[in-house]
This record gives sequence, C-alpha cells and structure tokens, in this order.
Amino acid sequence: MRNATLPAAAADVASAREAELLADEARYCSFGDTVHYSDPPKIFDRCEGSYIYDAAGTPYLDLQMWYSAVNFGYANPRLNAALKRQIDRLPQVASQYLHVEKIELARTIAQDAERKFGLPGRVHFNVGGAQAVEDSLKLVRNYKGGKSLMFAFEGGYHGRTLGASSITSSYRYRRRYGHFGDRAMFLPFPYHFRGPKGMSKEEYGEQLVREFARLFETEYYGIWDPKVGECEYAAFYVEPLQGTGGYVVPPMNYFKGLKKVLDQYGILLVVDEIQMGFYRTGKLWAIEHFGVNPDVIVFGKALTNGLNPLSGIWAREELINPKQFPPGSTHSTFNANPLGTAVGLEAMKMMAETDYAAMVTAKGKHFLAGLKDLQQRHPEIGDVDGLGLALRAEICAADGFTPNKKLVDRMVDIGLAGELEHRGQRIGLVLDIGGYYKNVITFAPSLHITPEEIDLGIALLDQLLTRAKRSLVG
Repeated sequence: MRNATLPAAAADVASAREAELLADEARYCSFGDTVHYSDPPKIFDRCEGSYIYDAAGTPYLDLQMWYSAVNFGYANPRLNAALKRQIDRLPQVASQYLHVEKIELARTIAQDAERKFGLPGRVHFNVGGAQAVEDSLKLVRNYKGGKSLMFAFEGGYHGRTLGASSITSSYRYRRRYGHFGDRAMFLPFPYHFRGPKGMSKEEYGEQLVREFARLFETEYYGIWDPKVGECEYAAFYVEPLQGTGGYVVPPMNYFKGLKKVLDQYGILLVVDEIQMGFYRTGKLWAIEHFGVNPDVIVFGKALTNGLNPLSGIWAREELINPKQFPPGSTHSTFNANPLGTAVGLEAMKMMAETDYAAMVTAKGKHFLAGLKDLQQRHPEIGDVDGLGLALRAEICAADGFTPNKKLVDRMVDIGLAGELEHRGQRIGLVLDIGGYYKNVITFAPSLHITPEEIDLGIALLDQLLTRAKRSLVG
C-alpha cells in the first residue's frame, strides 16, 4: 500500500478539479447505467493490488474488487503484460476469422469441464455477463423446442438485459419495460438465516427440495403434464452462491437433491458462475463444491480480471454441437475479441500453475474467523458466513436479526470518505452491499490479498462500525 497524500495546495487543486468533474457528470452522463452509493460520488485515480487511490493519494482497501471481477488484484503484472503483448501483435480481428487465443482458451475451459464433470462440451464467447445469459437462454430454448419458461430463485440476479431481467427476481428491473410474459417462476433459495426456526441448514435445504418436487405430483400444480411426461419449464437458472442476493451459501446437500428432481423431469440445470467463478469460492467453478454436473455454465467477469470484457458459456455437446446450435445462432461484433481471449488464456494458465484452491481456502478461513470475532463485539452483525473468499456479514439492529439498512449505508459513506485511520494516516474502505434487504456486506477481496491486509480489513470494519453507530445515535 502506498500512501502519498498530496500537499495542501495540490489537494485543493485536486478537490476543485473533482468538483468540476462531478458537475459535468451530473449534466452530461446518463444515470441509467450508474448507481451512486455515496453522496457525492467517489472519483478514483489509480489502482494496485488490493487498493484503489483517489486524486489526493489516499488509499482505499477494496474488499469487493469490482463485484468480483478483479479476482487477481488490481493491475496484476502478469495479466497486464498479456494485454500489452496482445495489443502490440493482434489487438483486433473480426469475429468471422479465427485467432489462436480463442481456440486455446475454449479448449482449456472445455477440457477442464470434461475432466471434472465427465461431459464433453463446447465454449461460446460473448462480451458481458448479461449477454452470455442471453446466449444461454437461446441455447436452452432452442434445445427444448422453443420452451421459454424457466425456473429461477428468489434473490437471484442474472443481469438487466430483457431476457436476463425475466429470470432476475427483482421486479424493479422490469417495471418500466412492459409485461414479461416469459418471466421465470421464482422459488425460495435455502437462505437459512432467514428461514424457518428450529431447522438445521441441511434440513431446510431438504424441505425446499421436497416442496419443489411436490410441484410435479399432479397436473393441477400447473407445471407438469403427467399424461405425456412433459414439464412446461425448460431449465432452472441457479447461482451456486447468491451474488446480489447477499452471498448466501446454501447447504452442501441442497443442489444434489435439486438436481435429482431436475433430471427426473428432464429440466436443464444452468449455473450462473459470473460472480462466483474463477476460484472466488476456492474452486474454478463454485458448483464443484456441491457434487452435481451442470448442463450449462455461464461465466464472465474475472476471466480477464476486469481488463477487457469477455464472457461466455460452456455447454455439454448435446446442446451446443454445430448441428443443434448452428453458425449464426447468436452474434456480437466483439465476442471472442483477441484482447479478452489473450488475457483470459493467461489467467487460465496462471490458475493452473498456482494452487488457488489451497490459497483461497486458507485465506477464506482466516477472513471468516476475523468476521466471527468482530461479530462477538458487535451484536449488529446478525450473520456471518462464507465459502472461500466469498463472504458475508448481515448488518442488523441490536437484536441481531432485524435488517438495518440505515446502519450499513452509513458504513459505506464513512468508508468512502477516506477518513479512517491506520498507523496515523488516512485510509478508506470500499464495500459492496447486497442482500434481500440491502443490509448485507458482501466481501469479494482479491484472491491475492495478504493475511495482513485481511487483518487490516477487519480492524477497519471494527472502526467503521463503531463510528457508524455513534453517528446515528448522535
């Protein structure tokens, strides 16, 4: 961490420049693709490792890493170098032509999936996560003879394009855009902290599987025709851990039970790994923790460490072979772009050469232990949980259960003010908030975060909570 705070005169100049930029942003930028979580919005100047810096040189420890897009740390030297090499050799090429990096990256992902799941398959690239979800919807609807209805989870988030919005549980993302006739059937996710009392996590998961299986007992539950053995729904879209829903970790037995029902009734399992993929949870794909084989995996974000947009889908051969899903089925001008595939290929090589499974698991345990210790000192932390370096802290009232959005919003504001203290110097803290009640801090630090930085993060959270509670009382 560098801390090179500007002299007073230079800081005043930087402050004036920031005010000018914010005025221009308010006048000229669309707010449609922007959500400001602080007032005034924060402008950052540079980044490195686990830190981003404002124009005054104040460091901010980032514990969300661009919504888990920067798994390998800001300005990762190895991945930056791959981008620089590619931009000097083959920075652009139309997608109707081939380039080496696309082929090698697809082969790497497909061979890895075949080793793990025992299923041959292929990889199809796009640009953003929502676009890859759109491609997966086309793939599923095509394979299932045009069926357009899907199952998805309450609390699930898959993007804000029209198709992705139909399987994202929040109505606010659809409200302005007319009726969604293909809107998913949303089913409860095994969110144990807010589930029925008196049940273990595993018992709650088993109950939800039974409730789902019940839908197929008779035609009068509205989804199943027993006379022809056909379901009206084509696929179930799942996040192994809910992302925007608050990094909810399901019981380990849940997906096995769910997959058994899906296989019995011929329903595809589509796994959205856009936020949890690429070792966020300690495995390349989070679904690997749960012992089931997916039909489709959707990925994005961290594949290029946020350097260049690249996303995609892996699907088993039966769904995606050229006869079933022929040329031109989907298209984006920039899909499989060489800058993205070059960085993605280098990232896959780096993951193969480094024991991220052991590293992330150890760091995740260290971070979770710190959160549990913090919970003992702050009754407002109602729940902590995590898998690898995907962790959560649910902020509540003093009763440890009632959602406390006001407190967590105050914490975000104080963290982004950059006025916390560490070794006599100013420092900030970047957090992301999710959850059904927008009261959950979702932690997605760099996978390269050091134990010392984890300890710093816990200390800053302690400081942050104390200040936030005092400010609200005052």
